[in-house]
This record gives sequence, structure tokens and C-alpha cells, in this order.
Amino acid sequence: MFIFALKPKRKHFVIGAIITAAVICIVCLFSCKGESTSVMKKENLSASTNEERVAFFSQFGWEVKEEAAEVKDVAIPSVFGDVYEKYNEIQKEQGFDLLDYRGKQVKQYSYVVTNYPDYEGEVRGNLLVYEGKVIGGDICSLTLNGFMHGFKNPNEK
Repeated sequence: MFIFALKPKRKHFVIGAIITAAVICIVCLFSCKGESTSVMKKENLSASTNEERVAFFSQFGWEVKEEAAEVKDVAIPSVFGDVYEKYNEIQKEQGFDLLDYRGKQVKQYSYVVTNYPDYEGEVRGNLLVYEGKVIGGDICSLTLNGFMHGFKNPNEK
């Protein structure tokens, strides 16, 4: 019979713990990298034409009037104040980040939403478009003390 005894030293435990922690961190980074909670993960972001912009809204179940109610140039500020920081939080929740477009001129297309549930006032769907792609936007009411949220219908789970 052969007996083999091994008495590990404290430094072996420390090195083993460091290696294990590093492996766990690497696995987490690579496994989480491809996953996103973004609303935009699978959505079509093309917005070069009016038809593409209308189709963008329909991906979320919104019906909009065929023509934009308003089109204007918008300058994304180089430095965000409180209002833009809060607006960018809405964008981040849906997979966009306006920080990437600081200092850029973008187009804002506003469409009248015709099927907003349980609301009588006018509702607009706004798209921020840069180089033919949607980079952000919102659904909002035009009344004082109204609402603003991302593209996803808040009544859907």
C-alpha cells in the first residue's frame, strides 16, 4: 500500500483563491457581455425614410400618423445639464446613450401617436436620428404635468 500526504502551505491557498476569483470574473465578463436588457436589442433602427420611421414605432405597437408633425434639427449639448442627464437615463433604459453624440447635430422627428391607451390628450412619438439611424427618443404627452417614457408601452409587461 502506498500513502501520499500533501500539506499545502498558506501561500498556496492564497494563490488558489486569487486564481479562482480571476477565473470567475473573466467568466462573468464574457457571459454577460452579449446579453442586454435593452429594448433595442432586436429592433430595427433604420430611420432614413418616413416609412422606416413609421415602421420603427409599429415595432412597439404604436400607431402614428403617416407624416411627421414636426421635423427639426437638435444640437446634443457637449456638456449635459440636469435635464439632459434625466433624459439620457430614459435613453439608457432602452439601450441608447446620447453621451456618444455630444456636440452633434441630429434630426428630431415628432409623430402624433393615435393609439395611446386611456389618454385623451395629444401624444407624440419623438425620434432622434443621426446618419439614418435611431439614436434615441421617447413617447410623451404635450400637456403640462404630462408624461414621458421610452418606446416600450408602459402598460405591457
